[in-house]
Amino acid sequence: MTPNDDTTDEASTDENGEGSETDATPAADRRRTPGGGEAPEPEPIEPAAPEEFGLVQAWWGDGKGKTTAAMGMGFRAAGHGYRVHMLQLMKGGADSVEGVRGEYNAIAAVPGFTYENAGHYGWHGLLDGSADDEHEAKAAAAFERAEALVAGAADADLTEPLPLDGDPEDGVHMLIVDELLYAADRGLVAPDDVVALAESKPGDLELVLTGSHAEPAYLDGVADLITNVRKVAHPFDDGQRARRGTEY
Repeated sequence: MTPNDDTTDEASTDENGEGSETDATPAADRRRTPGGGEAPEPEPIEPAAPEEFGLVQAWWGDGKGKTTAAMGMGFRAAGHGYRVHMLQLMKGGADSVEGVRGEYNAIAAVPGFTYENAGHYGWHGLLDGSADDEHEAKAAAAFERAEALVAGAADADLTEPLPLDGDPEDGVHMLIVDELLYAADRGLVAPDDVVALAESKPGDLELVLTGSHAEPAYLDGVADLITNVRKVAHPFDDGQRARRGTEY
């Protein structure tokens, strides 16, 4: 755009002759943006393929929100018609929460977003009545499942739309492996195997890994995005139990 272009807003002056700020993005310029300057409206979800997927993400830290962030991206991707699947390790249910998960109900209502829970009851390393060897067996089986899902994505054409009701083994655009980093931190999955999983993924698969209070340094140079979700304050420290609608 040249200085004399008639779509350029000229600076206005106040009563003292001083220049004042005008709209930094004139209407004509806004119409050239991807959104055309219009407020977004919901549209029907139809199968589509992402143009820029293919990164490895790692979400770790002692703060609340790692799984929440991953699922938020999953919902966003599914809203564009991309095929999304979430595989959860370590979360098989516990006495501290009810036998229902709000996220499962929501995922079931969204086309193209599916999940499976591969965790054992309770939590590894805690005196909660669960057996650590069962946690180990469940984690090993879940990791094999993650490998199968990555292999299925490698066999699919991820540059094309995928059936929203298709089997996740037939390919997904985004795979969320929730709590895999925590399983690696607990020694239930070898960190080297997590690296191998990330390095084996096809170029167009967005792979999102979550979990672990300890930094997954083994993913340095492997993951494209590494986010530390840091705790500043947490109601659990004051004895607040998990709440329906926020933690489950």
